[in-house]
Amino acid sequence: MAGIVNMALTNASAVVEFILLGFGDLPNYQGLLFGIFLLIYMSILVGNGLIILITMVNSTLQTPMYYFLRHFSFLEICYTSVIFPRMFKNLLTQKRNISFLACAMQLFFFLILGGNECILLAVMAYDRYVAICNPLNYPLIMNQKFCVCLVTGSWISAIPIPIGQTYNIFSLPFCSSKSLNHGFCDIPPLLKLACGDTKMNELYAYVGTSLSAIVPLLIILLSYIKIIATIQKLPSGIGRHKAFSTCSSHLIVVSLFFGSGIISYLLPNSIKPAGVDKILSLMYSIVTPILNPLIYSLRNKDVIMALKKLQTR
Repeated sequence: MAGIVNMALTNASAVVEFILLGFGDLPNYQGLLFGIFLLIYMSILVGNGLIILITMVNSTLQTPMYYFLRHFSFLEICYTSVIFPRMFKNLLTQKRNISFLACAMQLFFFLILGGNECILLAVMAYDRYVAICNPLNYPLIMNQKFCVCLVTGSWISAIPIPIGQTYNIFSLPFCSSKSLNHGFCDIPPLLKLACGDTKMNELYAYVGTSLSAIVPLLIILLSYIKIIATIQKLPSGIGRHKAFSTCSSHLIVVSLFFGSGIISYLLPNSIKPAGVDKILSLMYSIVTPILNPLIYSLRNKDVIMALKKLQTR
């Protein structure tokens, strides 16, 4: 962290600030966009906040699966809170400038929270793998101490790579144009502004993203290969349906989050159409957080019952 701050202060003499264009190409709709994004943000806070609340107070949801879901919902709130306040300021004041240091800090925390989500999704897949493939030993394996270690480990392991990625990006010399065609500071639009040969920096960004996203994704895929193979062996059709239903919500979230993120981060800038990063960023930074509580509540009878009990109270 100290290295990023020192690097930012050193480079700030050359680059004072960036301009987040965001949705500046729609000048007549700034008020409408502000209202829409405010509604989305409030929905994310309320929806994920309810998931956190019911998994804490309802005794039937005191299981590892809902323990991880609670932390995932907390991450979704933090993840979007890194982006939305600056976006609201830009829409209200029409002042789209962001200082060099503030941009570096926004990217740093955005990458940490995004990497943490990737790891936690892999942890949730492993939890389903143990529950379905090794049900007799599930209480012994997924005990409270191990669950706490997994969540703590996801936070700790998500920090080192963003430090290197942020330093890698903000140590670059930037060209005369400081306009980012994006809603927030992110790696793809920042790389487009860099001057000179950035192939090694792009390679470093790809490697960092691969470690943060592809490794957890491989764990998820391997877990579900084992899960599907086990489900196919179940004698009862009802049992197979129940096993699939407990995994389907997680798979939908994984597909939305990883699909949009991988396209945005791992496809070279040279083959991506202009503005596609801004559209994809809405998927992994806004759409997934707002759909997360809906997916888990509408497709989960336990969550629906817990919500009804909370409403009755």
